[in-house]
Amino acid sequence: MRGDRLHESFVHGICFHGIGTPRRALEPGEERYWISVDAFHTILDAVVDVDGVRLSFDDGNASDVEVGLQALLERGLKASFFVVAGRIGSPGSLDEDGLVELARQGMLIGSHGMDHRPWRHLSPHDRERELVHARERIAEIVGHPVVEAALPTGAYDRRLLRDLRRLRYSAVHTSDRQAAKPGAWLQPRFSVVADDTGESVLGYIRRPSAIGRVGPAVRGLFKRIR
Repeated sequence: MRGDRLHESFVHGICFHGIGTPRRALEPGEERYWISVDAFHTILDAVVDVDGVRLSFDDGNASDVEVGLQALLERGLKASFFVVAGRIGSPGSLDEDGLVELARQGMLIGSHGMDHRPWRHLSPHDRERELVHARERIAEIVGHPVVEAALPTGAYDRRLLRDLRRLRYSAVHTSDRQAAKPGAWLQPRFSVVADDTGESVLGYIRRPSAIGRVGPAVRGLFKRIR
């Protein structure tokens, strides 16, 4: 992005989930991650000219295309979309045509697993389903390899990260609410919630790099070594 150069040595990952009114049953606690259409547009307008912002969408909701895609294109923005493969084509979620359209418009398509379940402590069968089969299904639809992933529920540990590296994921995105180093394999993000505004998101971006990030950094370190 261009313009207001805030903390150029960091990447600020901003993650959206659902926009507008959900058209599927939500998981416990998921409602707080859905924002209004107006709030979504306000946040995009707030960050459109800020360098070092990386936008992403988790879960593969239908609103990714119905609301998100056009708003991004109108502002000349790109984003990454991390899709729950097992929901593709189900009510309220992206269908195959929507996923293809996102890819056609130059958006990065990544995996968010098969069933939106934590990836820690998976059995060998479930590990294969979540980490391998999910991205294979998404890749088959969009017509190219899927090389990035976002961690469902943000949960991870040392063993999971080792597995993801062995499977040659080129980047893994977390929910650790801190800035990331450009080019780092592990990419923390800030998840937008229902009461966020353009100003609150800018406030997150503008926090000095050493202030307000100690807690998330320590939690992230604990996850990596446990």
